[in-house]
Amino acid sequence: MAFSNKITQLFDIQYPLVQAGMVWVSGWRLASAVSNAGALGLIGSGSMYPEILREHIRKCKAATDKPFGVNVPLFYKYTPQHIQTIIEEEVKIVFTSAGNPKTYTAMLQQHGITVAHVVSSSKFALKAEEAGCNAVVAEGFEAGGHNGREETATFVLIPAVCKTVKIPVIAAGGIATGRQMLAAMVLGAQGVQIGSRFAASAESSAHTAFKEAIVKAGEGDTMLMMKKTVPVRLLRNAFANAVQQAEAQGASVEELQQLLGKGRAMKGMFEGDLDNGELEIGQVSALIDAVLPAEHIVREIWNEFEESLQKPLG
Repeated sequence: MAFSNKITQLFDIQYPLVQAGMVWVSGWRLASAVSNAGALGLIGSGSMYPEILREHIRKCKAATDKPFGVNVPLFYKYTPQHIQTIIEEEVKIVFTSAGNPKTYTAMLQQHGITVAHVVSSSKFALKAEEAGCNAVVAEGFEAGGHNGREETATFVLIPAVCKTVKIPVIAAGGIATGRQMLAAMVLGAQGVQIGSRFAASAESSAHTAFKEAIVKAGEGDTMLMMKKTVPVRLLRNAFANAVQQAEAQGASVEELQQLLGKGRAMKGMFEGDLDNGELEIGQVSALIDAVLPAEHIVREIWNEFEESLQKPLG
């Protein structure tokens, strides 16, 4: 059926579904495949050098004539260069995260760019609205990767944020199916952002071993850690256990940073070191049981959403 709401209109997409811009996972292949399927694909710039981001944007433009965007974590070293690249390459949609939305929102909008910001609380959602963002992504603590310190679950966060702001709300965290998408929208969200399900897609740039680990994951196989530095949800492995042990023994921020070292996320998600790498993934990995093409995933989620709309409760 035809579907139109504030999110589909804002981004000029067919379905109110956004593929999250994940580090080491969301390159041009995934973003273009999702956009071609009628949802909104995002390139994850957090793991890219400026010249690599430019290459991905150009390849994405060549692979799709549909809208796509770039996710920009604001605390990364190359953020200023990424913003400039996005403006120069005339990308029309940017999702910012992990920082103050006031920093770049007005500048981006002056160049005709639509801006959404990822938050983990009603307080930060209000700040995003005050900064002029066009939409906000309310991400519950079930989500993979970098997370908010509030540890508010999606089912509590979504109605709280919807009550606080007037701009459209996109729900994220613990969503991978059409039924979950419907639940989030019943709670007031205008759309959903999905990460983990697309991390285990055919077009994801994640290593095959990491994709297989996602499929094998069960309930309780992820945990939120590194709360003294930057909270992040990881799949349990030898590295995660070492971090957990260090935190339990009262390790300082400096000691934890030394343990983390450099390149842990690349080692785990991109190179496939399942023991020593950082494996960022959400709790919803417990519901993912196959690696599928992105188009199939979008279609499966939307079909289940529509079917669930027609079913009586109970």
